[in-house]
Amino acid sequence: MATSSFLRNRYWILRHGKSIPNEKGLIVSSLELKENDIPLENVRMCYSPFARTRHTAEVVASTLNLPFEGPQCKVMEDLRERYFGPSFELLSHDKYTEIWAMDEKDPFTRPEGGESVDDVASRLASAMATMESEYQGCTILVVSHGDPLQILQTILNAASKQMEPSCNDLASRIQAVRIPSILSQHRNFALLTGELRAVR
Repeated sequence: MATSSFLRNRYWILRHGKSIPNEKGLIVSSLELKENDIPLENVRMCYSPFARTRHTAEVVASTLNLPFEGPQCKVMEDLRERYFGPSFELLSHDKYTEIWAMDEKDPFTRPEGGESVDDVASRLASAMATMESEYQGCTILVVSHGDPLQILQTILNAASKQMEPSCNDLASRIQAVRIPSILSQHRNFALLTGELRAVR
């Protein structure tokens, strides 16, 4: 399932938007929780403050009968969309290929006025530290955006393989994997709009 020995919780990620099953005309209301023996009282949801992620989180909370304004659901600023900078803002999605090519070449390079992959990894590390300190033994659904979720999966996947003795906690594991050869590969973890995935 979606847990690693260095994490206190199990994580699922959901990219905002219309779900793939909905587009196929399928009813999916269990959120794969029953199939994975996850009791609802152990579910927490953390989501980006953007309207599209908040809406997705509200729909999921309603489906699961979780009180959206209650303690099981939390907005987290660090889960917000990556800021690509003013030179890309409000341009066509076709421009993503330019950004991702820059990311692959050097994930520490910021688009003019925007965030680099490493900038996003830094704030996601902070979000993970918050979730890990506030919850224990929970299943946490992280509702966010394409690039942040790709980067989150990249750092957690690499951190789970980190075996250096000096990397005995989450922060040191994530810091150790914030290197170009790892961060530049975040596109390998791309999600479709509305895609739900366990983080392994």
